[in-house]
Amino acid sequence: PLEYLAFVAGLWGVAPATARNAAGDLIDLLGLGPHADERCEGFSKGMRQKVALAGALIHHPRLIILDEPLTGLDAGAARQVKDVLRERVRNGATIILTTHILEVAERMAERIGVIVGGRLIAEGTLGELRGAAGAVDGTLEEVFLALTAPGDLADAA
Repeated sequence: PLEYLAFVAGLWGVAPATARNAAGDLIDLLGLGPHADERCEGFSKGMRQKVALAGALIHHPRLIILDEPLTGLDAGAARQVKDVLRERVRNGATIILTTHILEVAERMAERIGVIVGGRLIAEGTLGELRGAAGAVDGTLEEVFLALTAPGDLADAA
């Protein structure tokens, strides 16, 4: 991962010393330390996912767009990734991510968009979506099911 991260950082114009520090931090945060000098080709899907995430974060972007960032990760690795993403938000980054794991969205998101058939059918805070769905104390899963009920989708069209 170190060689890959140095390459990606170079593409973004990150100074080599800054890139080394950022790569070391990301490798530690994502639990890649024991494999830092290995080639990625033999890594598991979860390890490759963490390396890809480190590559996306190496240049400290203010806007981070991730598609299913927890796919292929075990529970421990998923926790590491969520912790890294929360830290980035605390440091001022905006993160847009897609997920089919509604519990992740419920716990991590400040705002949630519900997309069905390529259309945004609802967007807001969890509280706002609960109100729209008539599920005041509902989980995001219950809200999603209420918002995407066949009759509701026909009304929204």
